[in-house]
Amino acid sequence: MAAGEPKPFGLHLPDYPWDALVPYRKTASRHPGGLVDLSIGTPVDPTPDLIRAALAAAADAHGYPTTHGTAALREAISAWFARRRGVPGLDPADILPTVGSKELVAWLPLLLGLGEGDVVVRPSVAYPTYDVGAHLAGATPVAADSLADLPGDVRARVRLVWINSPGNPTGEVLDVEGLRTVVDDARALGAVVASDECYGELGWGRWDPAEGGEPVPSVLDPRVCGGSHENLLAVYSLSKQSNLAGYRAAFTAGDPVIVANLVNSRKHAGMIVPYPVQEAMRVALGDDAHVAAQKDLYRRRRALLVPALEAAGFTISGSAAGLYLWASNGSPTWDTIDRLAGLGILAGPGTFYGEAGHGFIRMALTGSDERIRAAVTRLADAPR
Repeated sequence: MAAGEPKPFGLHLPDYPWDALVPYRKTASRHPGGLVDLSIGTPVDPTPDLIRAALAAAADAHGYPTTHGTAALREAISAWFARRRGVPGLDPADILPTVGSKELVAWLPLLLGLGEGDVVVRPSVAYPTYDVGAHLAGATPVAADSLADLPGDVRARVRLVWINSPGNPTGEVLDVEGLRTVVDDARALGAVVASDECYGELGWGRWDPAEGGEPVPSVLDPRVCGGSHENLLAVYSLSKQSNLAGYRAAFTAGDPVIVANLVNSRKHAGMIVPYPVQEAMRVALGDDAHVAAQKDLYRRRRALLVPALEAAGFTISGSAAGLYLWASNGSPTWDTIDRLAGLGILAGPGTFYGEAGHGFIRMALTGSDERIRAAVTRLADAPR
């Protein structure tokens, strides 16, 4: 930029990665059997009737909603944590609804007051918005799966540590001991731990209670945090478990001081969940039956897609929970994306999730039964 030339407006963030899939989507859409889109992971099944009824019943929302959320919603979230996440006695005051979980991920470093010189740690293979949040605050994102692996000068500047368990895209789950190690190490540094637990209801095998497994643990579980939520936040979304992606329905909970500060900042900024959505959330969190029914759909789709990918020469890594299969066939990521697009299948490139994602693809379970069967057939018929 020449001297005296005005600075251009804009945040100058990295290009939105999914735009790079546009030509592959066009290729896949030309398949005679139509596109099988297993890239983004957006829910395709209907929003349950009882949730839609709750939204409609609350549609006369002529007054401003509360930023902190209604008392009834926060009590429902507290009861849900006790019933589903092994977190008893969570004070409803320490809960905050958010406009989906992505906005919280993106804005949390800024709302925590982070800035230049501060470090935000995220998993080595991770959702790109963790880095975006650091950039928005002027902080430095660092990829690491263990704080112990960081150089001393970096460790000294760590202010926020993101956990993502179950992980997107890898589907890896941190057990109680693994979570406790991260919490203890972060607390020793005086850093906040934010645990993105949006796939917590979607465990498979060892992590599937319906199949004799155990529930995925939360960072707020007393076995993890020692009964104190100091410097801890759990983040959750109803997008996946309840097909509410279009509602932008999520929440965070944990450290009383941090939550109170977030509530105050969000009041100033007008970051408020609409009242009808709050009511829909309240009803959704009180009903476990629809969650189990939706998980059954994903379980069946997963049971079809896993052997089809393996028979087609893919190795599936992690993928112990969540809505994705993290797979590699030994080829460069974009070669595999191109080959799948030729079959009319659109997958997510592993390169979107950091350097450690090279060679991998992410394939979502969020296709209809018919589209999943189409993908299985095309994988079986494709030349090896």
